[in-house]
Amino acid sequence: MRFKLRQVNTKLLTILILSFASAAFSEDFKTVNGKEYKDATITRVEPDGIVIKTKSGITKVYFAELPKELQERFHYDPQKATAYSGEQAANYAEYQKHQAEAQRQREDAAAKNNAILVQQEAAQNRTQALQAHYNELQRQEDDLLLQIGEAKQPGPAYYGGKNNRTLLHHPNPQKSQLSLLQSHLSDVRHEKEQVRKQLEKAQR
Repeated sequence: MRFKLRQVNTKLLTILILSFASAAFSEDFKTVNGKEYKDATITRVEPDGIVIKTKSGITKVYFAELPKELQERFHYDPQKATAYSGEQAANYAEYQKHQAEAQRQREDAAAKNNAILVQQEAAQNRTQALQAHYNELQRQEDDLLLQIGEAKQPGPAYYGGKNNRTLLHHPNPQKSQLSLLQSHLSDVRHEKEQVRKQLEKAQR
């Protein structure tokens, strides 16, 4: 019986200790401007203020905002607070500097990638245009060769002579264009060769 009673007393004592500890670590804070923090738990004490946790979240309250008795309670030293705040500001400025540099590097990399993509697209478009031009010149060359072949042929055949037994040919009307067609063919082949070289260069 005594053993069971001792166990109950131990449990009650544990509950009471936890309740007091909870009450001790949870309190209300009020700033000199009248702002209140209800049921706040101090999570960290820093040289320039305290970090508290409430139902609305985690907040830092600076000692300059707190009454003198709270400043004394947490051993507030204005000089240490100023030095700490300066150090924190310097660290934050350095952090922002690194962040800005990292952002700049990301933007530079993105700009370079975009420039490469633009160059690749322009090169691809140029290659396609050269290939289309080459194909058109090839078509012109084939057409000219066909016309030249037709111009070299004799005109329509007919039988003539004294007994109308001799096979004769009328003049070929296209023959007069033969020199012009050959000159045009030479120009087309020269241009096609130039385009071929440009196309090979673009495809490397």
